[in-house]
Amino acid sequence: MALIAALDQGTSSSRTLILDEQGRVLASAQREFAQHYPQPGWVEHDPLDIWATQSATLSEALARAGAGLSDLAGIGITNQRETVALWERASGAPLANAIVWQDRRTAPICAELEVKGHAPELQRRTGLLPDAYFSATKLAWLLDHVPGARARAERGELAAGTIDSWLVWKLSGGQSHVTDVSNASRTLLCNIHTGEWDDDLLALLRVPRAVLPTIVPNCGAIATAHLGGLSIPITGMAGDQQAALFGQACLQPGMAKNTYGTGCFALQHTATQPVRSQQRLLTTVAWKLGADQPLHYALEGSVFIAGAAVQWLRDGLGLVRSAQEAQELADSVQGSGGVLLVPAFTGLGAPHWDAQARGLLIGITRGTTAAHVARATIDSMAYQSAELFAAMQADVAAQGGPPLCELRVDGGAAVNDRLMQFQADLLGVPVVRSAQLQSTAMGAAYLAGLGAGLWPDAQTLSALWAPERRFEPTMSADERGARMARWHRAVERARDWADDQVNDA
Repeated sequence: MALIAALDQGTSSSRTLILDEQGRVLASAQREFAQHYPQPGWVEHDPLDIWATQSATLSEALARAGAGLSDLAGIGITNQRETVALWERASGAPLANAIVWQDRRTAPICAELEVKGHAPELQRRTGLLPDAYFSATKLAWLLDHVPGARARAERGELAAGTIDSWLVWKLSGGQSHVTDVSNASRTLLCNIHTGEWDDDLLALLRVPRAVLPTIVPNCGAIATAHLGGLSIPITGMAGDQQAALFGQACLQPGMAKNTYGTGCFALQHTATQPVRSQQRLLTTVAWKLGADQPLHYALEGSVFIAGAAVQWLRDGLGLVRSAQEAQELADSVQGSGGVLLVPAFTGLGAPHWDAQARGLLIGITRGTTAAHVARATIDSMAYQSAELFAAMQADVAAQGGPPLCELRVDGGAAVNDRLMQFQADLLGVPVVRSAQLQSTAMGAAYLAGLGAGLWPDAQTLSALWAPERRFEPTMSADERGARMARWHRAVERARDWADDQVNDA
């Protein structure tokens, strides 16, 4: 029996899937872990909690599959991106909590980079914008604030990396310090044209090379796990959104996926040439399938608030008791009654990047009901995603790339048939829901199986991927244009609203 274990280390929980050679999921296990908020805007994780929950789910999933470590042909890893940890090489002990991707403590550092004019060169080399979202300023902060850390790092006594690196370190018993190129591309330290650490960026962001892992491809002989007296190859690794793109088998240029979760994460495969965005999207490495293979790239955009808006209906307004109840309430009316919700609760992400935008509910009349508000809330996911893909298509078209032919979807809200139909209507292209909604873990499994030789090539994986349902667009181009124009009017009214000088508390 040749099995693959896919470790899916997320922001709030760790999960493991066990797959067989046909790509079938035999068993899974999941455990949540603590979130730490030591100050406003700060978010931390204990790396030891991450390791404990991830290793526990591996044991649980194997037991549920009736398998053992000796049955594993390879291990795949996918992880929350941009979260960074710092630990001692000699003992493997973390020196501090990991700083999570959501953490905003380094925003002033990023603003200073912008003011000093570094943003264009950062975008040219990394495909990213100077934002606290990314890893480099977090790592520099740790080196500056953990006593003695910077000097120790420069002497080679410390190791640092994103969560993929931490997991490989623990799995390998401290013998391997590596990161894959997709995770490296989210640090602001990796030149995405070469797939290597960039000395000029290391100097600018004050990160010593000695503390960083070696960058490796996304599949192949990445490292070796030493577990239960056995040596098991780690053969696949990717950041969560790139893993989801691979798990959705978006292997051809122009193919795209959208994950509907707390937010929405949209990626479109742009082949072996990076597309520099003119729409303030991110250019990122998608994957590199072996040392002798080229880098593949994607355009990425993030919607900050998607499923979180439904949580607001439940926890903030008390209109519903569950996401299912919100869906049923929304489906009880034919439309939103002219109501639109712009859920800019924490500002607007791509393509606006407006931190001062705030949420807006507009079009309310005396006839507006809770059902109309619920409908507008769920519809906002489709509107925001359609706006994001319009920006992507503008970037791709400017480079002479292929147009979007269909959108593959996953994530919790993708189970909503009406929402997926509305998404297809707004995009004007088919929306295809995967039979396996855990695309992130599936991507890690596919990469690991490819690296372990279970499957001969990436194209073989296309046969493993299966659609559950296809939603064809039915809306006319005129109606689509009118709806999106109305959405844009609402967004403009939500922008640049927050005023630090006004305190209504």
